Amino acid sequence: MGAQEGRAADKASDGSAARVVRRRPRDRRAQIAAASAEAFGSLGYHGVSMEDIASRLDISSAALYRHYPSKYALFREEALRLGGLSEAAVRLPDSARELPAEARLGQVIDALIASSIANRRSAALLRWQRRYLEDADAAILDGQLAQVTSALMALLAETRPELDKADRAVLSAAILSVLSSIGDHHVSIPVRALTTLLSTACRAVASCTLPPSAAHTEPLAATEIPLTFKHELLLARAIELFHERGYPNVSVEDIATAAGLPASSAVYRFYRSKGDILAAAFRRAAERVSAAIGPAVAAADGPEQALTTLIELYVAGSFAERELTFVYYAEISNVPADDRTVLRNIQRLNVEEWAKLLAGVRPELSAADARLLVHAALALVVDLGQRFGSDDPVCSRQRVIHLMRVVLFGPDGE
Repeated sequence: MGAQEGRAADKASDGSAARVVRRRPRDRRAQIAAASAEAFGSLGYHGVSMEDIASRLDISSAALYRHYPSKYALFREEALRLGGLSEAAVRLPDSARELPAEARLGQVIDALIASSIANRRSAALLRWQRRYLEDADAAILDGQLAQVTSALMALLAETRPELDKADRAVLSAAILSVLSSIGDHHVSIPVRALTTLLSTACRAVASCTLPPSAAHTEPLAATEIPLTFKHELLLARAIELFHERGYPNVSVEDIATAAGLPASSAVYRFYRSKGDILAAAFRRAAERVSAAIGPAVAAADGPEQALTTLIELYVAGSFAERELTFVYYAEISNVPADDRTVLRNIQRLNVEEWAKLLAGVRPELSAADARLLVHAALALVVDLGQRFGSDDPVCSRQRVIHLMRVVLFGPDGE
């Protein structure tokens, strides 16, 4: 062996001459989109930077900018991609056009379930962050989702001609709520079992008989907060602003002005920070749920009666405080980290107590199955509230209670 060959062999043997060639994955853009959607869903649009997304992918932020010019471009693309997938799921193939309406409805539900499961980790982006889309992009997404709703309503009209348009709108919104609710939690269920569970719940909703639509809804008595109760007034006005604009777009100055305080410094006599106000709102919502569990169980003859009482109390409370219910779901990523851990534990314990009662009514459900259905039923209240509000008689309290029972108890919930 010559001297030059020997040196080359020595370098190869000690690895000093080995060069690691990192090739760019062919699906890098798709990887970036998936990582960003998950980040936006879990941390909120305003809580994520391009550097955060780059670190999730183990690439430099410069490499990320080669694919997307800005964080908003990433956010927009993924939001519209998810909307497009939902729109595609309701388009039946030509081969299905001759099938009976009920079979076509089943195919659409199955396609929507498959899409929801495949994009579960990104679902929270559409549910809670879409408000941050620019107007033109929001209009595109609204058009996509309107097509989904329209397709479901058309199939419900064929399968159940006795339903009027308002009832079809309520049932379509409830089906979509059940499907999208799996993005709100991390309950782990095998895909096949999850598919079956969602399919059963969606079909139970599609076939249920809604209580008669009320001619009008009873107006909720407005609770006036005395101006001297500054602590309570600040919390109420902050919740209203968080609901209307989103937590990141509200300043302490905004809250002070809404509460009639002369300056933002006055807020700090009652709360340490804006984050402290949000944490107080979350504690209020969580305690409203947990405080009802003990008395409901103690006064009931069995788990079904206890769970029915909890459903009624939860719906009544949510109708009375729509803004708080939405903020409780939408702004968890903005709660200060220490408070978030405590609140997550309270949420988990509340769901577990409901799930234990449900398992007592339906012993065929596993613990995970029961928790997933509880999450779906609770999500109905906020989703239908966002879609119809508290004063639309087509989606009255009794109707929401009925739909929660159908999701939890199945067709027997009728």
